[in-house]
Amino acid sequence: MIYLDNAATSWPKPKSVVDAVSDFMKNVGANPGRSGHRLSMEAERIRLETRELIAKLFGGSDPFRVIFTLNVTEAINLVIGGLVSKGGRVVTTSMEHNAVMRPLRHLEKTVGIEIALVPVRVDGTIDIEAMEEALGGGADLAVVNHASNVSGTIVNIAEVGRLTRKQGVPLLVDAAQSAGSLPIDIKEDMVDILAFTGHKGLLGPTGTGGVVFGDDFDCERLPPAVFGGTGSRSEMEYQPDFLPDKYESGTANVAGIAGLCEGVRWILDRGVDEIRAHEVKITGRMIEGLSKIDSVKVIGTGNAELQTATVSFVVDGIDVSEVAASLCDDYDVMCRVGLHCAPRAHMTLGTFPEGTVRFGMGPFTTIEDVDSALRAVGAVVDGK
Repeated sequence: MIYLDNAATSWPKPKSVVDAVSDFMKNVGANPGRSGHRLSMEAERIRLETRELIAKLFGGSDPFRVIFTLNVTEAINLVIGGLVSKGGRVVTTSMEHNAVMRPLRHLEKTVGIEIALVPVRVDGTIDIEAMEEALGGGADLAVVNHASNVSGTIVNIAEVGRLTRKQGVPLLVDAAQSAGSLPIDIKEDMVDILAFTGHKGLLGPTGTGGVVFGDDFDCERLPPAVFGGTGSRSEMEYQPDFLPDKYESGTANVAGIAGLCEGVRWILDRGVDEIRAHEVKITGRMIEGLSKIDSVKVIGTGNAELQTATVSFVVDGIDVSEVAASLCDDYDVMCRVGLHCAPRAHMTLGTFPEGTVRFGMGPFTTIEDVDSALRAVGAVVDGK
């Protein structure tokens, strides 16, 4: 089997990730921050260590500004729902995932916010002058994805951060497709809030994600989305206002966080630059190989240096769903097909409403995997 759906969920996971989840379930299993016994304290130690490693990976200075959520969608909803209110204005792009667009459209419909959609070129790259112009109109929030989940196209978040900082607009970066695969330094990149998921490039389990607040972001501006027990200040009936408890009510997914801890450690041990170099190599080979197959059109920049290890393509004369079904059933190649929860991006790229076949590679994808997938695509095309 060739697994090319890492843009949805990374697989396989490092052995250390699997072992950490199993060890927690077998030997710890307790609730962090709720009791004074040894197992509870061990659970809290694991959670704190994970915060520390995530802060280190993303250039954060305070592990308590790392907040855990169930996924990046919940993280994005926390920020958008808390910072944007009636009559507000948000600047974003036409390449965003529905994790961004749906909460924005909900607020547009219910409280009349304005959504300023910055146009994006047909290869998925941002028109930075259009971004600057949109920000000049003022905004409560700017939201951009670091890399497209459709084309893999990378956004220069430092360039966007320079513009948002100049205008005094908080910047939320959706790092679902880049965390663990691309270098990120929230201070140097001038990112106010980074939203991440644990189960993709960070190599952790599903049910993990969160936000990292930059040092310059005032969390007094952002109310919690969920209220309840935190294990702290239990004599109060009001939500604590200190971090991370302000945003973390209820029992945490500590088994998942234990696995995430080891996923992030695996990345730090190898280095993001090494992972990136490998992914550029296999992505370049995939793009080159697909481009040589008659009737195949690669979507995006066509340049491995300008995108993640996500490659989308269409085949002239064959429905994308048929291509993906044949790849799976006849050649054991696992991939994603359709609109990938990003219809606006497909409108921008010219692939709406059918969508694309998407190959999502990762750190464990080999050159041999790429070549086998290319032979499979060639066979599907030849048999049309």
